[in-house]
Amino acid sequence: MRMRVLVLAALTVGLAVGCALKPAPTADATRAQALPALVVPGAWVSGNATQGSLQDQWLASFADPQLDALVQEALANNPDVRAAAARIEQAAAFVQSAESSLYPDVSVAGTSSGKSTGSDAFNYGGLFANWEIDLWGRVRSGRAAAELQLIGTELAYEYVRQSIAAMVARSWFLATEARLQMGLAQAAVKSAEDLVHLATERARVGIGNHYDVSVARALLATQRDGVQQTDLALRQAIQAIEALAGRYPAAALEVTSALPSLPDPVPAGLPAELLERRPDVVAAERLVAAAFYRIEEAKAARLPSLSLKASASTLSSDLVLLKERDDWVWGMGGKIIAPLDLGGGLKAQVRLRTAEQDEAIAGYGRAGAAAFADVERALAAGTTLELREPLLQEAVAENERALTLVEERYRVGTEDLRAVEQQQLQLLTARTALLRVQSDQLVQRVNLHLALGGSF
Repeated sequence: MRMRVLVLAALTVGLAVGCALKPAPTADATRAQALPALVVPGAWVSGNATQGSLQDQWLASFADPQLDALVQEALANNPDVRAAAARIEQAAAFVQSAESSLYPDVSVAGTSSGKSTGSDAFNYGGLFANWEIDLWGRVRSGRAAAELQLIGTELAYEYVRQSIAAMVARSWFLATEARLQMGLAQAAVKSAEDLVHLATERARVGIGNHYDVSVARALLATQRDGVQQTDLALRQAIQAIEALAGRYPAAALEVTSALPSLPDPVPAGLPAELLERRPDVVAAERLVAAAFYRIEEAKAARLPSLSLKASASTLSSDLVLLKERDDWVWGMGGKIIAPLDLGGGLKAQVRLRTAEQDEAIAGYGRAGAAAFADVERALAAGTTLELREPLLQEAVAENERALTLVEERYRVGTEDLRAVEQQQLQLLTARTALLRVQSDQLVQRVNLHLALGGSF
């Protein structure tokens, strides 16, 4: 009776002492520690950021069903996405394991023996329970750390999905650009072939020379080499998409023949909102909080622990001495263990967990700084590309006029072949640059969506 009273008293005291856990550092406190010198402006500095709240479903803004299908295929088959999903399952299992430590450990034991005649039988069975009272929050801290780790893993999984979607979109636009560049390269070959024919005819009738023919043929060879290079770029861009989608990289994917129109400007929100919105940054902040509870768990492991034990067992036998001795036997008690930590291992665990938290804080700072840089870089690039496009359109138009004039002069003999060759190259360069800018605008738009943390 006295033992039962003592155990109940110990349980009451343990539940009273087991107070609430310390709160983890707030996001603001973590931000101040991780980025002490960073002053967040009231608006984005680079480019002409559109005001307004961030919009989700950015993939639909490109209005490309084939791109939508490729993104879904990649999300279903990409190994990086599947690995991130598996990490969520691992983190969830850690939470369940940590949660189980809050409940009693219950086990059943039993044995039975005897002869074939049924005499001298011996039977034993028992139910045993052991429960560690979480006096100092060690178990609860471990559970809190596991839960925060799970949240961080889920956020990291979401950012992997967003990154894969962005990679597919960028690769799709680059592949489309490569196909269009192939058209320009083939047109340049056709122009060079016409130039060879013209130079040959001029030499035949005596108003040209073999030097012009050789120059024209050299230009043709250069343009044909450009086709081969562009073909390789197209194949590699298609193979990148196929690899992202989990296909064999056979360069068999059919690419569209036109770039989509650039969607309307994207509301970029406020810089102060970025760290609370981007999944990878929020995940890094949750990992800091998880590391905090790992420290609390290590600290609590250095304090005494209290365990309660209870058992119930029965024994029966046909032996004479144990005849009719099959009543249940009950028992309960408690155990206190105070670690001495003679080797300093528990203290070293606290140091280890503290260093891990310092690393997590640095990781959060790195993620936050990178997030701001990503947005500013995408905004600056988008603004510059927007300004360049009309200039390059004008350059293409003027080079087309100049080529028409110089070809006419060459036909009548008032201009030499080198002028025609130079003008063809200038036109090809201008068309290539314009196409590259139009493609880059789409790529930078995807980069901006990813940098802002918007959902696709």
